[in-house]
Amino acid sequence: MTIRHQLAAQLSTVRYQLKEDFEGVLRELHKMGWTAVQIDGLHGNPAKDIAAIMNELGLKTAGMHVGLERMKNDLKAVLEEADLFGTKDFICHSLPDGLQTPEGYASVRSDLLHVAEQVKGTGYRAGYHNHDFEFHTRIEGKYALEYLLEDHSVHAELDTYWIRKAGLDPLEFIRNYAFRMPILHLKDMTSDEREYFAEIGTGVIDFLPILRWGLQNGVEWFAVEQDYCPGNPLDSLALSLENLLKLEGQLGLDKN
Repeated sequence: MTIRHQLAAQLSTVRYQLKEDFEGVLRELHKMGWTAVQIDGLHGNPAKDIAAIMNELGLKTAGMHVGLERMKNDLKAVLEEADLFGTKDFICHSLPDGLQTPEGYASVRSDLLHVAEQVKGTGYRAGYHNHDFEFHTRIEGKYALEYLLEDHSVHAELDTYWIRKAGLDPLEFIRNYAFRMPILHLKDMTSDEREYFAEIGTGVIDFLPILRWGLQNGVEWFAVEQDYCPGNPLDSLALSLENLLKLEGQLGLDKN
């Protein structure tokens, strides 16, 4: 069983490098062995120019992160951009602090459902990406994250690190979103008291059962993101990719 062609580098990991040389970073990621990236802002570059470079390199797009306001107020442009990049997935990447209240989450859920309704039947998929703060609020007996994702028209893009940071088991939590999570975020956590971001395979999260579950339950892309890196973010992405590919040989050993 192979996962190489389902692994994507989340470009927020190299956001500072992209501001200096977007094309150069894409070329380096391709040379490194990545076959896909997840878009997270274009830093002033025209979408058609970045898409042309990716097409030249053969890099696929594992969805796009966009802000909620853009999803609500500029949906036509978002979908046009998705078409340029050859993806159907656009995901709300985070929320401002003012919306992290029961009333705020109710508003966000309404907005997400409205966006999802607008693209219903078109093949486009609206999604939501979590952090740990959605686990700090309960609404109607559920975590705010569960509340936001209650309607299946809004796709989940769950993040292993932030689930673990909230004190939950990543594998057990993602099991609730089988076949409605086309993209899963892989992110490791250091084993020390900092519980900080770490390269895949160097921390406390066991990714083998997570990968196996994802392959069996509708995950199309595994997007690797590291919010902050101890050195060069490109080196961190290289290490994460190397460690993920080492797991390939073990994926088929245990079917449980």
